[in-house]
Amino acid sequence: MIRIGILGAAGYTGGELIRLLLNHPEAKIVFANSESNAGNLVSDVHEGLVGDTDLRFTDQMPFEAVDVVFFCFGHGKSEQFLKEHTIPTHVKIIDLAQDFRIKREEPGVEGDAFVYGLPEINRETIRRAQRVANPGCFATAIQLALLPAAHLNLLKEDVSVNAITGSTGAGQKPGATTHFSWRADNLSIYKPFQHQHIAEIRQSLRQVQGYLDASVDFIPYRGPFARGIFCTAVVKTVAPFDDILETYKEFYADAAFTHYSDHPIDLKQVVNTNKALVHCEMYGQKLLVTSVIDNLLKGAVGQAVQNMNLMCGIDETCGLRLKASAF
Repeated sequence: MIRIGILGAAGYTGGELIRLLLNHPEAKIVFANSESNAGNLVSDVHEGLVGDTDLRFTDQMPFEAVDVVFFCFGHGKSEQFLKEHTIPTHVKIIDLAQDFRIKREEPGVEGDAFVYGLPEINRETIRRAQRVANPGCFATAIQLALLPAAHLNLLKEDVSVNAITGSTGAGQKPGATTHFSWRADNLSIYKPFQHQHIAEIRQSLRQVQGYLDASVDFIPYRGPFARGIFCTAVVKTVAPFDDILETYKEFYADAAFTHYSDHPIDLKQVVNTNKALVHCEMYGQKLLVTSVIDNLLKGAVGQAVQNMNLMCGIDETCGLRLKASAF
């Protein structure tokens, strides 16, 4: 059994991670750390787990008793935590924050040890990794939409991207834009052209295409639903659509959870799963790519468990065969 420790276990990602690992046939949760909830039943905070577990939160961190530790901190806390705490070298780390996603060039910087955890392009590197930086939710959806186009060297002009996310993407702490009475029947944009995930998107597209001079013009939307990301990307190209279609299908032919769909896709096909669906259409010299994921699963903890499976040498789909809500 893979022995698991979870830090920051009381938030949305912590709760989803516990839900997955309780049903993972090769994993055992050793501790779920939350200082503010120490001693409380996990199911008192994550109420969807009532009847599933008697696990309690703890303020202890017995790293010597685990094989893998997940960081479910808010952004900016993981790097500081590693500076202040010593984790045994045999323990694998999967960080769900953005602290180590961008490759660092300075020698000796701790972040150099982290592999960017997008299995569709880094599967073999992840298998050998001791530390993985899990991709961001928007970044996952947008990269999966554009990576085959980058493989074809199509990203020569600026790319327009719109993506809408559910309220869980803002985290569990209540805020003005997550309050139900504000979010319901409402839409808004935030951080246009400046979202923090753009850097990791560009990094992966550059990795596949070899260069990226074009900009990724990304407009994020807040949606009136709880979970999921629906993304559209427009690429200007004169490439034959048949070649594009063939490349998209071949690029994801061996992917465990990312699938090309011949038919238009919708959000409910992936909510509550670790799947990503991608679909292409051509309008003149504009390629329209649609992608959908669940922001908490393929966009966060589902992908993190997929990375754990790879790092621990087991089937990457283990514990992740989930049914879409669909209706």
